[in-house]
Amino acid sequence: MSATLTFEAARMGARRYWLVRGEQTGGRFTVPDDNPDVSIVGARLRDVDFSRIRFTRFLAHDTLFEGCDFSRTWLPHVLFGATGYGGTRWDEKSWPETVYRDCIFVLTKIPASAHFGNARFERCVFDHAGQRGWRFGGPAQFVDCTFRGRVQNCVFGGTTDGYRTVLGRDRNAFTGNDFTGADLVGNVFQHADLRAQTFRGAPDQTLLDRFDQRVEAVLAAFPARPGDRVWSDVVWWLRERSRQAVEFNGGCAVVSPDGLVPRLPPDISERLFRMLADQDPLC
Repeated sequence: MSATLTFEAARMGARRYWLVRGEQTGGRFTVPDDNPDVSIVGARLRDVDFSRIRFTRFLAHDTLFEGCDFSRTWLPHVLFGATGYGGTRWDEKSWPETVYRDCIFVLTKIPASAHFGNARFERCVFDHAGQRGWRFGGPAQFVDCTFRGRVQNCVFGGTTDGYRTVLGRDRNAFTGNDFTGADLVGNVFQHADLRAQTFRGAPDQTLLDRFDQRVEAVLAAFPARPGDRVWSDVVWWLRERSRQAVEFNGGCAVVSPDGLVPRLPPDISERLFRMLADQDPLC
């Protein structure tokens, strides 16, 4: 192990935290005392073990994490790619990128409130890492990452949401990601190329083109309609997903039987799914 990390005790109001800079290769990440509140700034960390640490706050800015292990790490308040640190007001002129390359997030506690910011994840693994309600919209980028476990109500964004000037780009890299080990439920891919990702495929998850046309054809031809209120929910959800497919993904959508309409009886979901998927061609 080689380490030239420096830990500077700092305060922001009543909050006490460690300002971390420098480099470390290999070994365990440790703080000087029992305060696991860190802001890592301008650092380079390679093959560092962060596993099982219970951070109270984790902030990263303009930093590289390469080959780091975040397995079973607790991140209740996390800013993966923060605009700044120490409570200073952001000048909104630049937003340095924080890169996570070949990092592992297995059984990591990442909450729905996680702020991804200008973070770029390359060849990272997210395996049962709390993947529920994440909002990837904005500057976060994902390239050749692997997702496993349930991924529910997350938003994946392909555009920079108005940050073009400070980022120097108007598109986020979102390509080559592997969702074959993931159960996808209620997610939104905003302006992301679904054909550039890998999904499980039939019979569990299928990438469909012309989704709006498929939905209207199925709604017109569905042979046995449930009660009026249930059917109203079916119509609303399918047309909402159609709208999103047309607006964000050129009419394409990735669908699964249990992710079509919330709380729909499994037999009806399965029938709707089969009717949608049976209309070729696929994307």
